[in-house]
Amino acid sequence: MQSTASAPESSNNMHRASDETDEELSSDEVAIIFSFLQPNDIMPARVCTTWRDAAKKTVVPPSDEPVEIHDPRSYNAVRVMSTALPNLEQLEISNLGSGHVYSEGEDPEWEWGTNHITHDIDIISRFRKLRILDFFKAPLTGRYPVLFNFPLLQELSISYCQNLKFDLDMLRGFPLLEVLDLSSNQHLTGNISSLSPLKSTLKSLDICRCLSVRGNFMELADFPHLKNLYLYNTPVTGDIRDIKANDFPALENFYLPNTVHGGMNYEFRHVSEVPSFMHTVYLLSQRTPALLETHFLSTALGWTLSEGSPDWYDWEDESEIPKPPFYLQFVRAGSRRGWSWCTSRDNYYSCEIHWLDPEPYGFHTDELHGIEELVFVGFYRGFFQPPTEMEYLRLCEDLKELIRQYECS
Repeated sequence: MQSTASAPESSNNMHRASDETDEELSSDEVAIIFSFLQPNDIMPARVCTTWRDAAKKTVVPPSDEPVEIHDPRSYNAVRVMSTALPNLEQLEISNLGSGHVYSEGEDPEWEWGTNHITHDIDIISRFRKLRILDFFKAPLTGRYPVLFNFPLLQELSISYCQNLKFDLDMLRGFPLLEVLDLSSNQHLTGNISSLSPLKSTLKSLDICRCLSVRGNFMELADFPHLKNLYLYNTPVTGDIRDIKANDFPALENFYLPNTVHGGMNYEFRHVSEVPSFMHTVYLLSQRTPALLETHFLSTALGWTLSEGSPDWYDWEDESEIPKPPFYLQFVRAGSRRGWSWCTSRDNYYSCEIHWLDPEPYGFHTDELHGIEELVFVGFYRGFFQPPTEMEYLRLCEDLKELIRQYECS
């Protein structure tokens, strides 16, 4: 087996190849060749003037192995790339390691002090052709306007950067943005109406766990390409019943907070408002089937009756007695969908099912009985909504009497 060439031999071979190619290919032609290589292969190949000029012209497209800053060594490598390979299109920035941080920005939330080694984040401004930029737990503090001026950017992710201060209005510098993930940033501020400049391009938006973001989610209703909308654990408001036929035309998935009427873990004030609400959700699901996909069928987005509701009451926690059915669930029988009130997951009983879809042709009643057994319709048979407190107490007494009779038999 032929042995691998040593490092000096490889370097000499590279120099010889460059000398031969230098007379045959222009820097533009070498740049085309470089565009098929990874940055880690291009950087050591800059062994002559032509190839160095070619590297500066090379557009390095996004890949499954992006350039990443994750420690001081990789930071230094990217610092060199910022002038030697400036047309990089993808960059990931994460933690630098213990004792290493980025220089403080404007109005820093936290002052690093003298025990930290600081690095200049401004170097990334030299990558003017970035299309994908990802910050994850990057040691940043304060405001950095330089991070929000990449006119060709299509995907931006800033997550878990807890000391970074920025506002949704700063995203105006990304006119081509399609994917925006700003989840888990405690100092992100602004109103989602500020995202209007991204209307014509935005396809996915995630601002989950950002507690200082405001606005009504319906501000995004006329975004023609928005497929994914994740606003869970934000103070954003609204009402999904306000969604009209032409709103959110491309929407496939969404997680809305409980501050939105019908959002995740929303608590209803009255039992009487639920049937009309469920009918509205059903109509929306006919246009956007993902709203009632399997993931949500068993939990109905965590919807419950509020403990502050006049229809809510307390109960004795006895293991053999079902709890009141103050939770909601979706059920499915083949292609037929419905919903019901049910008890909590650790003490599971269901009220009668409200079917949303009409009974299909050829549907057998034994299929319905099978569904009812699956959702444990029994204790609450005949009830399509939670019983009143008096009705519940009567049901409990009847069940206790049956248990006593059984134990005495």
